[in-house]
Amino acid sequence: MAKSLLCFSLIAAFALILNVCIASDHKRIGIYHLQRGKFSVKISNYGATVLSVLVPDRNGKLDDIVLGYGSIDGYKNDTTYFGALIGRVANRIGGAKFTLNHRVYKLPANDHGNTLHGGSKGFSDVIWTVKEHVKRSHLTLTYLSHAGEQGFPGKLAVTVTYMFIGKHRLAIKMEATPLTKPTPVNLASHTYWNLGGHNSGDIFSHTIQLFASKITPVNDKLIPTGELSPVEGTPYDFLHPRTIGSKFNELPDGYDINYVLDRPSGPIRHFTKAAVVKHEKSGRKMELWTNQIGVQFYTSNMLNDTVGKGGFVYKKHAAIALETQGFPDSVNHPNFPSQIVNVGDKYVHAMVYRFTAS
Repeated sequence: MAKSLLCFSLIAAFALILNVCIASDHKRIGIYHLQRGKFSVKISNYGATVLSVLVPDRNGKLDDIVLGYGSIDGYKNDTTYFGALIGRVANRIGGAKFTLNHRVYKLPANDHGNTLHGGSKGFSDVIWTVKEHVKRSHLTLTYLSHAGEQGFPGKLAVTVTYMFIGKHRLAIKMEATPLTKPTPVNLASHTYWNLGGHNSGDIFSHTIQLFASKITPVNDKLIPTGELSPVEGTPYDFLHPRTIGSKFNELPDGYDINYVLDRPSGPIRHFTKAAVVKHEKSGRKMELWTNQIGVQFYTSNMLNDTVGKGGFVYKKHAAIALETQGFPDSVNHPNFPSQIVNVGDKYVHAMVYRFTAS
């Protein structure tokens, strides 16, 4: 009997230790590799962050075309959001508060009195759980955001999957399900792109086309005014391809604005083309599709001699970000499409990149 009890105790202890190890392993920070031919991507479960994207140029030469740091520690002290998955609400919320069902929710004011990218510790600063990793196919990460996290209401179950589609496409699918209360949700991928290579200098010579005839103009704190303004004839007009630097001198400090994508009216479910970016010297081209209504075009105006991969120093305007999204500060603009997701409903945000060279 004593031996049986001892045996049972040892088994129970071993099971407990095993469970603790498994639980701890889920919280370990790792780097996960996806590769198909010459096309490869590295992602960390810290912030569900895209660390690198290697694609060939017209001559087959591989370059890493996303900005980032040389180690995970860099991302832990990051204020640039390099490659991060942003949430619970990407972009800015004016006054760091909003009202939902007659209740005012106050949020961390981490950007000049406003809330930026989910607050002082958004989804970019948490460790995600690895649900599934198949090197030639996909990586799925999950995160459970607790009720009241960064001031937002209710629990939220979040999943992001990075996956290859064919030989030249990378898809990102973001899903979120409220578990206890309605909540605003606006997730975004904040990858910084330079098609010449992360260490190739500024992006002024890149050509871009944005399939959007309006923007949501902002005030001096980058909070939307609530208007929708036509871009035609302004420095924001990229309806036809032109170089990013061609009208920079007409702007105070580069581009950081939400474009209203030209898409059929109706439910958000079908893909529409958002952007095409080309780099003449390398021959690389990146096309972007999404099911979202907006895309934030950002020319890394706030980079300031940031030391990145290999010790390379990233100057201002060293990359672009194209963050597909709902409209910024929608929670405070009733005329903007709502970002409130109710219990029983699911938020789905998908984007697809296609990389070619010629």
